[in-house]
Amino acid sequence: MQPHQVFVYGSLRSGFNHPAYSYISQYFSLVGMGKVHGCLFDMGDYPAAKPCEKEQYIVGELYQIKNVQEWDWAMAQLDDYEGLHPEGNEEPLYYRKVVTVITDAGNSEAWIYWFNGDVANKPVVESGDVIEYLRKKMGS
Repeated sequence: MQPHQVFVYGSLRSGFNHPAYSYISQYFSLVGMGKVHGCLFDMGDYPAAKPCEKEQYIVGELYQIKNVQEWDWAMAQLDDYEGLHPEGNEEPLYYRKVVTVITDAGNSEAWIYWFNGDVANKPVVESGDVIEYLRKKMGS
């Protein structure tokens, strides 16, 4: 059975203060903070997570759907937001996959949006936390 949870690390996080957060908070309940094995990159306008071999983690929030009957519809909206269904011959910007999320309460399975593009020469977010990274970047 597929999990009814999603792990978010960028604009869908509560602390990012993006309009998209109002959508996720309407259909999903915050379970708590967590981390996922992977690498996070600064693409300029948005962060991009990629699976990686390094011992690095991406910091984010774990959410659970409020009403399981709304799962397919709610995830279709997130898929559109994340660019999974581009128009024409364009490659999808992201793809969705189930990963293990490490939380203080234990491990949990959730969907994550992995970046589908090239991250060559893009800065690595070493802390794995895009909000912390942007605060430091704005302060310098």
